[in-house]
Amino acid sequence: MTEPGAYSGPTAQRIILGTHLRRLREAANISRTEAAWEIRGSESKISRLELGRVGFKVRDVDDLLTFYKLEDENERERLLTLARQANDPGWWQRYDDLTPAWFHDYLGLEMAADLIRTFELQFVPGLLQTPEYAKAVIQLGRQDVPLPKAEVDRLVSLRMSRHEVLTRQRPARLWAVLDESVLRRPIGSPQILRNQLEYLIEASRRHNVTLQIIPFDKGGYTATGGAFTLLRFNDPDLPDIVYIEHLTSAVYLDKREELDTYVVTMDAVSITAAQPRDTETLIRRAIERLDETTN
Repeated sequence: MTEPGAYSGPTAQRIILGTHLRRLREAANISRTEAAWEIRGSESKISRLELGRVGFKVRDVDDLLTFYKLEDENERERLLTLARQANDPGWWQRYDDLTPAWFHDYLGLEMAADLIRTFELQFVPGLLQTPEYAKAVIQLGRQDVPLPKAEVDRLVSLRMSRHEVLTRQRPARLWAVLDESVLRRPIGSPQILRNQLEYLIEASRRHNVTLQIIPFDKGGYTATGGAFTLLRFNDPDLPDIVYIEHLTSAVYLDKREELDTYVVTMDAVSITAAQPRDTETLIRRAIERLDETTN
């Protein structure tokens, strides 16, 4: 099991702690209503705690562990330490004024992930974007009311900080499948797109990055409903999670039947896509066509 704090943020730690509390409560044959009474809360509060949806008061966790009759002092201290760490702000908290609350949980889960599988129809995934491409994408979404330059720069900094998950000592594995249209869509200027494509070639050579392209000549395929990301963790207490981002919100799926559908879909698009060994050829072909249209 991953040690508390090892490459995980408060989001993942809340989920892990909530899972342990639920197991201890069920093992003690105690209802959520009874547990809520013990900490002067409501049944819905216990439910949110066990799902890792809210922060933890160390006192509440301590009271629940006593109520559940946890006698192993080492385990008790481990869970209390987890409760303290689960309340620590993640590095992304300094961007709270610029990012929606529903995105914060994703950042915590992405940081804790062991494997990130993502499918994209429109943009290069954030974890593979250059600063200039990221800036162009950010500005695309705010054309009605342009953001001040300082705020744009901070959002680009946030996106670049996310790249650490791929370069840290024990990096996450990224497996990205892109529609070929992503390579052709003129985001920013032709030079910005060209630099981004060159960067994709460089990134695809990393040992922990697998990049596949679905060529136009493949025709139709599954998953045309939109982009999604599947997160897998190295901790048995963290379930796989599917993340789907909308214009003003996001959906997090962790039910087995929903996960299975997206895993099958991700496998299908991976099979449809060209082999990873062909990725560089396809990207260089896109660069050549870009050069032809701009010269």
